[in-house]
Amino acid sequence: MTIRYAIRPAQPAAHIFHVTVTVAHADPAGQQFRLPAWIPGSYMIREFARHVVRLTALSGDRKVAVRKLDKHTWRCAPVDGEVTVAYEVYAWDLSVRAAHLDATHGFFNGPSVFLQAVGREEDDCRIDILPPAGVRGWRVATALRRARGTATGSFGTYLAANYDELIDCPVELGDFALGRFDVLGVPHEIAITGRVPRLDMPRLTSDLARVCATQVRLFEPRRPLPPFDSYLFLTWAVDEGYGGLEHRNSTALLCQRSDLPHLGLGESTEGYRRFLGLASHEYFHAWNVKRIRPAAFVPYDLARENHTRLLWVFEGFTSYYDDLALARAGLLTETQYLDTLAATLTTVTQRSGRLKQTVGESSFDAWIKYYRQDENAPNSVVSYYQKGALVAAALDLSIRAESAGRRSLDDVMRLLWSRFKRAGAGYLGVGEDEIPALVEEATGLRMARALREWSDGTRDPDFARLLAPLGVSVARRPALDVPHFAWLGASTRRDGPDCRLASVHDGGPAQAAGLSAGDALVAIDGLRASAATLDRLLARYRPGETVEILAFRRDELMRFDVRLATLPPQRFGFALSPTQSAATRRMRKAWIGPR
Repeated sequence: MTIRYAIRPAQPAAHIFHVTVTVAHADPAGQQFRLPAWIPGSYMIREFARHVVRLTALSGDRKVAVRKLDKHTWRCAPVDGEVTVAYEVYAWDLSVRAAHLDATHGFFNGPSVFLQAVGREEDDCRIDILPPAGVRGWRVATALRRARGTATGSFGTYLAANYDELIDCPVELGDFALGRFDVLGVPHEIAITGRVPRLDMPRLTSDLARVCATQVRLFEPRRPLPPFDSYLFLTWAVDEGYGGLEHRNSTALLCQRSDLPHLGLGESTEGYRRFLGLASHEYFHAWNVKRIRPAAFVPYDLARENHTRLLWVFEGFTSYYDDLALARAGLLTETQYLDTLAATLTTVTQRSGRLKQTVGESSFDAWIKYYRQDENAPNSVVSYYQKGALVAAALDLSIRAESAGRRSLDDVMRLLWSRFKRAGAGYLGVGEDEIPALVEEATGLRMARALREWSDGTRDPDFARLLAPLGVSVARRPALDVPHFAWLGASTRRDGPDCRLASVHDGGPAQAAGLSAGDALVAIDGLRASAATLDRLLARYRPGETVEILAFRRDELMRFDVRLATLPPQRFGFALSPTQSAATRRMRKAWIGPR
């Protein structure tokens, strides 16, 4: 049986998509339709059904009654034969997660626009993507398969084997720049929406090809071949923004237009390296989470939270390999790679939440904590992305040291990939407690105890010890180069003309004095405080001195006596420095590359 869909950007100025779904042989008890509550890869309930503006149903020319059963499920009255549901979706989420439509372009992820015909999830799907009325020059970019008669990049009919494939292939509509390149004989494309003056597309596609080939060879060293027939990078270039979301043979990316390379760029900028790292991260997910999944995601239940304690493996390991793949592809120098690792170390160790929440707990609670962070998050939440990347680095370095370079984390990833390939459609996913045993199987080393201490406990890996065999020294230094710097114990954000406390750190002077997140600083010892002047004002004082701070809490002016402290060591930044020993250079090249 075939489920037929049609989607049209009906009112770009009002941000409305018009969608229909037709089931030829409806459930005689009353066909139910459901819109997912979340999208895989973004672990928060998003309630896509809230954007459905109106919904009706027909059977032939006869109107069919529809009853809503819960927040995202509708049931049609019983019909004999075919039923079509027509509905409008409001699309104004400029992110990689949902849908966005205006007069310049259209974008949608399947979970936010395509109703699921309940009980018919395995039926093949046929999707008509229709052009907007009165708009010229738009094309289509998607990893969905084209039906016969639909030209590349054209509006027309597209195909999916089932509902899961339908909602795992986002679609971009508009006038975009398109770059093409091959990776080990497999066609890849990048579609860039948004103005990018003097975009250097040849450099971008060349660099992406190197990154992608590096990752394919990691998983398939003997017969390098990607696990798909083609791949698409959908990219929005905007003034401010950053993010990505993985899909089975494509990804949606959001970046600053200044991060993309322009003609005559010369040496890569930090922004360009950041974009390549984002693309690398999402491409690695084509293996790690899209195909190798936690058992809790086999299959996805899109109506509710799918809890797993393993996001530190699927997101954290991916975060470790994203920049590592750039270095192995020759797009980061050794120093640049070590600087990125040092930056992750600094970010993680400056948040006391890592001492209270394990990466396993962070993974499990992603739905209510990581994706819903508040002002207390630095004191209560650890990132399973960043701390997971540090666990991956620690595990990789430990394996390399204990095996004298004969094994690495690469072997673990290849074992996971081989398990998926052997099982194919019968793959049951990675069990919640299975990772330590898989690491030991892949390496022949006893690593389970150390791994559990890092993942199920809050111990920081000792990177000074782990990096020493590779000739890398670890040092800590204050983040601000100010002699006798006096520490307030809070982070701030600019809020118009105000300097507002974004978070107040556990055990710090601000917390002890009674300051709270959200307070707007007015003055320090009678001098006006702003986001631009705060550090200069504090630099006048030594640790141990007391200052008077005036601040507004809501609309009330309050006074606080704050006894400033010495910047604690955990607030220092990390610096990683390689030695020039020939032996350690060889070991670092085996780890970092280039290859």
